[in-house]
Amino acid sequence: MAAAAPHVMVLPFPAQGHVTPLMELSHRLVQHGLEVTFVCTEPIYALVIDALRQTTDGAKGVVGGDALDGIRLVSIPDGLADGDDRRDLCKFLDGVSRCIPGYVEELMRKTKVKWLVGDANMGLCFEVAKKLGVRVACVFPASAAGLGTLLRVPQLIEDGFFDDNGVPKRRGAFEVAPNMPPMYTSHMPWSIDGAPEGQQVSFRLVSRNTQATSLAEIIVCNSFLDAETAAFELFPDIVPIGPLYADHELRKPVGQFLPEDTACLEWLDAHPDRSVVYVAFGSFTIFDPRQFRELAEGLELAGRPFLWVVRPDFTSDGLSKDWFDEFQSRVAVNGKGMIVSWCPQQQVLAHRAVACFVSHCGLELYDGGGEERRASPVLAVLRGSVREPELHLRHLEDRLGSDSR
Repeated sequence: MAAAAPHVMVLPFPAQGHVTPLMELSHRLVQHGLEVTFVCTEPIYALVIDALRQTTDGAKGVVGGDALDGIRLVSIPDGLADGDDRRDLCKFLDGVSRCIPGYVEELMRKTKVKWLVGDANMGLCFEVAKKLGVRVACVFPASAAGLGTLLRVPQLIEDGFFDDNGVPKRRGAFEVAPNMPPMYTSHMPWSIDGAPEGQQVSFRLVSRNTQATSLAEIIVCNSFLDAETAAFELFPDIVPIGPLYADHELRKPVGQFLPEDTACLEWLDAHPDRSVVYVAFGSFTIFDPRQFRELAEGLELAGRPFLWVVRPDFTSDGLSKDWFDEFQSRVAVNGKGMIVSWCPQQQVLAHRAVACFVSHCGLELYDGGGEERRASPVLAVLRGSVREPELHLRHLEDRLGSDSR
């Protein structure tokens, strides 16, 4: 009688740039014979399943609503009420930190998993796993340098750059270690916009999650050795397993929150090499109407063909629908611009026609696009929203040069 497949639980932070790489990793684990339970918060689960059902190919992978090409999808509450604004980062982080560890513990007891493959940003759940005797593998969905910077925060506090609440005590740049890019005290992940208490909630969560990495038997990141050799030398315990791809290489669904508009690939096919500006700001970023109009008009005035991802909730109330409809119609003339609600981003970034990526500098920067993209890199034009992207930006600048900003 064949032995049962080892059972692992995969737990991403509930955001698109975290769900996608951990879903990609899950497909690899299934390929190697493991049974995978993939845990989403209830709102994320609903988005992923709805997007799959609206995608012809993706719908074939959903069996009984909770199976995805060998991956079992399950949902847990995120600690927020139905009417709460999940774009309020302070409220969202508070709910995640208070409630999710308890739900994960309950699920572990039911599923009897042997391993937790957890996002480093869900380190609170590592403590639960260890209590139950579940082994832990920590996954950082971005660069080794980004995680290494967070691991040095206690030393930065001791050296007087921050107080015990993460509030900067010095201004200007500092170096985490030799050969690492300079950082600024105002650009750390917990420096979110809003009231000071929000920053303290964020700092406590970042600190506790980072400390919890010590509970993991292995720490991996979605990067590769040639991309940041110095960082891997400085932090030898971080193992590169990237770049992770599944939708492009394996043709597997990767947990997109919205249905992908693949018509944009045909639109790109009609454009010359390295001619198109690709614009996307992830799943969290919100523009006010003034910012939205300025970006739209800037893209039009630039005179370059552009592909722009505009989520249904990308802008706050107040933008004129008539104005936006007229803008879309105008830029669609002669293929000047295409606007979609979501797209297959890895395939877009790998496309020969894409020359420039305008982004909020989130984890999408690590989507890459495969070997062909590494040989023909995309110029990145970056606009920060919350501060975690600033951490990614510094390491990207170090990799590409400061002109990438």
